[in-house]
Amino acid sequence: MALLDQLCGWAAGLTLDQVPPRVVELAKSQVLSQLAAIRAGLSHPHGGPLLAMFGPPLQPDPARSAAVLAGLGCWLHFDDTAYAGHLSNSTVTVPVGYAHALGLDGPALLTAIIAANECAARVTAAATLGPFRGQLAAHTNLVGAVAGRLRGEGAPAGRWVDALGLALAMPPWNLTHGFMASDARLLSAALPVRLGLDACDAAAAGLRGAADILEHPAGFLARFAAVPVPAAVTTGLGQRWHTETLSFKVHPAGPGADAAVDCALALHHELAPVRVEEVAEVVVASSLYTVLLERTVAPYLAGPATPVSALASSTPYAVATALLTGRLGAADFAPPAVCCAERWALAARVRLVHDEAMTAALLAADAPFGEAIRQAGAGAAGWLRDFGGQRLVELAGHPGPPAESFESARKATPARVEIKLADGRCYPRQLDIPVGAIGPDTRHAHAALVRAKFLGTGGSAQVADDARRLDQLDPTELRALLTAALAQPDR
Repeated sequence: MALLDQLCGWAAGLTLDQVPPRVVELAKSQVLSQLAAIRAGLSHPHGGPLLAMFGPPLQPDPARSAAVLAGLGCWLHFDDTAYAGHLSNSTVTVPVGYAHALGLDGPALLTAIIAANECAARVTAAATLGPFRGQLAAHTNLVGAVAGRLRGEGAPAGRWVDALGLALAMPPWNLTHGFMASDARLLSAALPVRLGLDACDAAAAGLRGAADILEHPAGFLARFAAVPVPAAVTTGLGQRWHTETLSFKVHPAGPGADAAVDCALALHHELAPVRVEEVAEVVVASSLYTVLLERTVAPYLAGPATPVSALASSTPYAVATALLTGRLGAADFAPPAVCCAERWALAARVRLVHDEAMTAALLAADAPFGEAIRQAGAGAAGWLRDFGGQRLVELAGHPGPPAESFESARKATPARVEIKLADGRCYPRQLDIPVGAIGPDTRHAHAALVRAKFLGTGGSAQVADDARRLDQLDPTELRALLTAALAQPDR
């Protein structure tokens, strides 16, 4: 049986009572967190062009609604991640966009989101050891869009297979330069979502997809993975809940920068005010993952003229902003904040250094790619060598067996921030698991974290409270909640 036959057969039959309560609670937080990211996108000047392209967030055409929601939520790096991928830009936005048209109630919405999470995360995990990760992995949104819509519609498994077979026959191949040098990132989720939804329409009209598109020697994984991990698609269905690996973004910041921003915020509150002229240097120690990303971003930094897509991935700018202001939000990636000379002066004094122990910790965690290394086994060595050299292979060591469940999943992207003042004083802060990243603290406090995130974007306390009751809402109540949640904030 082809991988898609197995995955789609399971997901098409998923019901909410089959999902452990702890996973359902995480999905509720995922909804509120993504609604907050969408609100942040609406508040930014770049939200206007997306509305001009696709229309308002909630509208009679659910496909256009899903596209604008996907675009608004993704590009400030305020969207949540999981093992593996940036799921919510499709797995939440498509079910939300279709909720009214399909007459979904709260339990049906949550079921569609969880089914979409599991499908999109598994396909993304199978290709994680390849050229695309994070938001560059547009195929995450293809799969999430198909699964989120078809589970909401209650479509038969055969239609899922056809739709995914069609969508994955023509997956986008993103270019890093376009991502960083222009506003293309604004479309990085919206366009794959539209392609996935078109594939659903094609399958409903009778077009057939290739059921073996994932594992065929000339198929998706052969092209999109340097080390394919096909077992990730179907291993532990109903036991390894990828929804349980969700990490919630508490501030917009590029991949790998979260812990550094958390440390900078703590240092701001200890030292405030931070005066640029008193700072000799700010040293950020982090894993190779963050260091390599900054090397990619650095050529695109041009002070206030920096494209927002690159700015949102810049660790020095985010750390400097957090140190100076004690916050980091959507407004910090638009004028007048980006024109502040003091921020750029401090950002120029931020230096990233590689800490091998932090890289080892990152590789040992489940996300962003530790579990893929474990599933790939000895085959992962080649990818690790290409990514970071032989030393990275040595730091990974013997990764051990894959996890039987993700109940204890962790995402470790450590950082240490040390402010060195001109008078010789030094103030360090270190954090191994960022605030909101999956681990013991987030499993305990995710509801409070995402509530604060939603309120921080101007969302109402009543909506935040009602979101905890998503599994009890009827269609009318759900529509009212989504309408209130997506009421446009003041710009």
